[in-house]
Amino acid sequence: MSTSQVTFTVFTKPWKTPLPQLGAFLQKLGFNGVELPVRPGYQVTPESRRKRLPEAAHILADCGLTINSIAGPTDEAMIALCAELKIPIIRICLDIPKETNYLVYEEHLHREFDALVPLLDRYGVTLGIQNHNGRNVANAMGIRHLIEKYDRKHIAAVLDPAHCALNGEIPELALDIVWSHLCMVNLKNVLWQRTNGPETPVAAYTHYWTSGRQGLASWECVTSELKRRNYSGPICLTAEYSDEAAVDRLIAEDIAYAKSLFA
Repeated sequence: MSTSQVTFTVFTKPWKTPLPQLGAFLQKLGFNGVELPVRPGYQVTPESRRKRLPEAAHILADCGLTINSIAGPTDEAMIALCAELKIPIIRICLDIPKETNYLVYEEHLHREFDALVPLLDRYGVTLGIQNHNGRNVANAMGIRHLIEKYDRKHIAAVLDPAHCALNGEIPELALDIVWSHLCMVNLKNVLWQRTNGPETPVAAYTHYWTSGRQGLASWECVTSELKRRNYSGPICLTAEYSDEAAVDRLIAEDIAYAKSLFA
């Protein structure tokens, strides 16, 4: 496998700068495309999407970038608009409400997915389910158990190895679990950071989002397994860093590192 077989995209959540400047910056770094948030406060909001998403696609195309996925609503209007603009994936994470049984909520999600499948089929758009640590569908097996009954072209897996690592799941097994339904792989990295001293009665930890070379999720192991399996889909660098002032420097380092691993 070489870098020509994968598409490098970036989640633009850290940047609220005008899209022409953002597109030029990301093109210079060597990205092929973006995952665009369609959320309040961003360049495209749920209310402005009908007008602003086509504009965003045009602006980014002028910079040589495609919109490979969006993080936003999953209603029919959004699905239809993605189809119109040839955006193949709508990515979502799934949190489990408090006081709710996991398997009961999974049944609720199945009913929602069952209703979405005819729309996804009609418009040719894929709903990508990403794992997220915490009170969420948190790991590869959680994704697999949730979506295995669906056709991959309708509902697929977006594997995030950093969130897997927080749950003790290694890349080789995580990829094996979701491989049949995999549509995208996220790359970021994280470590546990203690927030109190050893003299306290109970230890407390938080997440520290760091660069690709650091942290619990080995990008080398992830890419090695993807290369072994001849993966040819999108690789999305999610640009999540606890040091928010260093985002531009860290994302530049990380895209160079990711490309070197696939070379």
